[in-house]
Amino acid sequence: MAVKVLILEDNPVARGFLCRVVRESFSDVGGITEASDLESVRRILGHSAGGRASPQAEPFQLILVDLELPDGSGLELLTELSQYPATRIVTTLYSDDEHLFPALQCGADGYLLKEDRFEVLVEELQKIVRGQPPLSPAIARRLLTHFRTGDPLPGAQPANHTGASASSSATVLVASEHERLTPRESEVLTYLSKGFTIKEIAALMGIKWFTVNDHIKSIYKKLNVSSRAEAAVLASKQGLV
Repeated sequence: MAVKVLILEDNPVARGFLCRVVRESFSDVGGITEASDLESVRRILGHSAGGRASPQAEPFQLILVDLELPDGSGLELLTELSQYPATRIVTTLYSDDEHLFPALQCGADGYLLKEDRFEVLVEELQKIVRGQPPLSPAIARRLLTHFRTGDPLPGAQPANHTGASASSSATVLVASEHERLTPRESEVLTYLSKGFTIKEIAALMGIKWFTVNDHIKSIYKKLNVSSRAEAAVLASKQGLV
């Protein structure tokens, strides 16, 4: 099964450029669908404005989203894709906090600047197969600086320090969530904990890399973690692997 890609970009030159980046990044791209505005992409995905996009019989595995569009903001689409099983990557010219952090908070799985060189964008997109978020170098530096200075993320909630009872509750939650992991997800989690890449896991399990990626996203959600390291540590502590 080939990878289906959807590109939302209003500039035809930039859209063509991103198509070339995608085809260079993955050897198993089956088709690229292009859209220039929110209305078009909603029609393609089969939902209305403000609704939630639902998986189709053959859903897209990768969606590139521009932020500034003729009929609205790409942030709207990111929110509408919250239940859609695709890797969502922002492709934009904006590197400021006012665009970056809202995009991440709306569910973006990566953030790329279209001004980057072709080779850089290809290298970053290929990180998806390795289970790493695609981030333009300038964005990665911006995030690192932000966390080093201790600035709170826009809209972030303060930490809740409630002592041992909170820790106990968290343990119960994890155990409960783990009961809902499917056998496939448990197998993927085991391989993740052993340090295998997404591509290696796909080969070991005889499935496509984007299927492994879907399993990983589900695992993160069920275990309430946001990275491979957190999942591995938590799985080890809970005796899950």
